[in-house]
Amino acid sequence: MKKLMLPFLAILVLGCSTRKSIILYQDIDYKELIPLDSITYHPKIQVNDILSITTTALNPESVIPFSFNTGNGNNGQLMQVQLLKLFGYLVNTDGQINFPQLGMVNVAGKTTQELQSILEEKLSRYIKNPTVSVRISNFKFTIQGEIARPGTYEILDENLTLPQAIGMGGDLTINGTRENIMILRQKEGQREVRRIDLTQTDWMNTEYYFVKPNDIIYIEPNSPQIKRAGFISGIGNIISVISILLSIYLIAR
Repeated sequence: MKKLMLPFLAILVLGCSTRKSIILYQDIDYKELIPLDSITYHPKIQVNDILSITTTALNPESVIPFSFNTGNGNNGQLMQVQLLKLFGYLVNTDGQINFPQLGMVNVAGKTTQELQSILEEKLSRYIKNPTVSVRISNFKFTIQGEIARPGTYEILDENLTLPQAIGMGGDLTINGTRENIMILRQKEGQREVRRIDLTQTDWMNTEYYFVKPNDIIYIEPNSPQIKRAGFISGIGNIISVISILLSIYLIAR
């Protein structure tokens, strides 16, 4: 009887520990989350970004000399992204864009809001009451590892949260480690790594609540998955060795 009880106890223990490692945001009922506006950010423009810049004014004809032809229409978000990239302003290695009539404009290190103000000031010398809108049209992030749909995703929104990014990837698989999500981020020409515990909510009060352009998000496999992979691999090697030895034995007979 005792021997029969042991497997059931083992399953019970494993079930409890697995559930604890899978459920997200476990302390959210007891955690005080700070207001979003205190951590909301506007991404800074980097070299190789492609900017979508539109200029409007009371007199539409007055902005024509200061605008690229942006094409006509779009077929869904993917087509819109491709058009924005095709007709956008590429930030060169000096951190500049070549703006019609204005020439080279320094943009790297500035937010889209800051650049809007700069361009409106410059254009106001030639256009009455111009309004400028700036977006980063090649905002992309990569999600890898134990996720349903790993890959690189492009978005048009300026702000994307980590839960939204994971949702775009189809959510973590059951084999993903929730307590050790790795985020690799480019920051002022440097790269930094941060580990996030999705079973808790401390990270929601930090800048890592938002995904930034070119972020790499990696979900590690959990220990049972790693052991299972090693076990299957080991079994495969053993079977191969046995097959070879059996073949040699049959040939030698």
